[in-house]
Amino acid sequence: MASFVSWNCRGIKNKFSDLKDIINLHQPSVIALQETYLKPGDTIPFKHFNFLHKNSTGDRATGGVALLTSNSFPTLPLTLNTPLQAIAVQIHTHSLITVCSLYLPPNTPVDQFSLNNLISQLPIPFIILGDMNGHSPLWGNPDTNTRGLQVEKLLNDHNLCLLNNDEYTYFHEPTRTFHSVDLAMCTPSVFPYFSLQVGNDLHNSDHFPLILSDNRRQNPRFNSAS
Repeated sequence: MASFVSWNCRGIKNKFSDLKDIINLHQPSVIALQETYLKPGDTIPFKHFNFLHKNSTGDRATGGVALLTSNSFPTLPLTLNTPLQAIAVQIHTHSLITVCSLYLPPNTPVDQFSLNNLISQLPIPFIILGDMNGHSPLWGNPDTNTRGLQVEKLLNDHNLCLLNNDEYTYFHEPTRTFHSVDLAMCTPSVFPYFSLQVGNDLHNSDHFPLILSDNRRQNPRFNSAS
């Protein structure tokens, strides 16, 4: 059973059955979603889960992040003062931890100050899950881009731990190539307890889900999505 799942769903409204499959397969306490493509006022009713989301600015339904949290665990939504597409909650599974879903669009400049400011608002210990569109050999890409250098600096400046291995997380359909752009990072105190694997099914997206397990936790009775 997974503690957390992160998935760039590339539009959640037409992925309900895929999301239910992911929930029933991995039984997570939190699902971090990116590129939800929701508009203000949209709601996603999911049995046994609470739904929080933040949309990208503008009239078009693009980008966006969300968190689905199991109502089997106490949770507290956090208010983040950030221009970034980020949303966070504190949840008590084995112990209290902050979970943040983050989406950094590939063609939108992101300044380092905004990233640093986001980190400063997350209660420790925390884990950040998301599609950051950064390339770096640190997480399995043969090349490095500007966003990758930004993420490397973020990891270094804040002493964060990268949970990724070298598995690819994204399938670029036009070129039929695989890349690693979806990341999981955390504060050092919880790093020893987590293991990460990349799912082998795209679930009708172009990103594979990241499945994180907290090996300390005993799962309570889990209610499947229906």
